[in-house]
Amino acid sequence: MFKGFYNLTSAMLTHGRNLNVISNNMANVSTSGYKSDTFTATTFDDVLWSRVGNKNKIYEDLGNQSYITAPSQLYTDYSQEGFDATGGVLDFAIEGDGYFAIQMAEGDQTLYTRAGSFSLDNDGYLTLPGAGRVLDEAGAPIYLLTDKLKCDERGTLYSVQGDFLGRIGVFSFGEDAAPAKDASGLFQADGEAQLNDNVRVHNGMLERSNVDWLQQMTKMISAQRAYQSAASLSKMYDEVMNHAASNIGRM
Repeated sequence: MFKGFYNLTSAMLTHGRNLNVISNNMANVSTSGYKSDTFTATTFDDVLWSRVGNKNKIYEDLGNQSYITAPSQLYTDYSQEGFDATGGVLDFAIEGDGYFAIQMAEGDQTLYTRAGSFSLDNDGYLTLPGAGRVLDEAGAPIYLLTDKLKCDERGTLYSVQGDFLGRIGVFSFGEDAAPAKDASGLFQADGEAQLNDNVRVHNGMLERSNVDWLQQMTKMISAQRAYQSAASLSKMYDEVMNHAASNIGRM
């Protein structure tokens, strides 16, 4: 009797979650190194419908029926976009498969990112603003003290006089251990990170977000219409059920 309410309510919840994901993608269209997410939905365990015979009381299976659609999983698009030349001395972009390692300011946790818009903190360490310090190839924070430097394609940093300052670590993961994105947009490692020497580090550049604005706008319009349709049908269903209950009460 109330199966329609379950289906319509779950549809509204699902499309609402989808709209949140799309909105987040669109808000990060200009965020360097951002990887877009795609929302998928599935159903709760199917309910088996059956019919009982009038005479011999034999159960006859009629098939499966799903009551409700539920949020399932977010899929991250790890594809790489092009680069924007910024000229920033502390801007870096990775060409190839890899991530910068960030030692979070709070705790000993290490997270990963494709965003290379770095700066120097008050102690002279290379840092990702709002996150933590950038790690070198050995997993140690990179101490620079000055932003008067040069960088080669391996991520090795030199002073203007040619003195070695450090090397930015670029790490990758196995094919079955893709890092998972957290709420901050940084990535958590599902497996052991390995130093990747088969990449190029570009200085004075930032990787573009891989969000397709037009595609996300199209998805948003579609999700909004689906949400509004489910809401309208839910209201109509409620009115029908109230009308039916009133008529039964008069009998």
